[in-house]
Amino acid sequence: MNIQNILMLSAGVAAAAVLAACGTNMEQRAATGAATGLIIAGPVGAAVGATVGAVVDTADKDK
Repeated sequence: MNIQNILMLSAGVAAAAVLAACGTNMEQRAATGAATGLIIAGPVGAAVGATVGAVVDTADKDK
């Protein structure tokens, strides 16, 4: 794996994490995370993005 692929993958993960925080409730955060993940990495990315959105929502409620 070359450095360009690693940088692209890192940027995709960062974008998914940032956009997964968008929304006011768990459904919206999971949906934005899933949409971002789908665009970046396909079906597997959608599942990961939805999970990140749910985790962000849970962490936000714990504050």
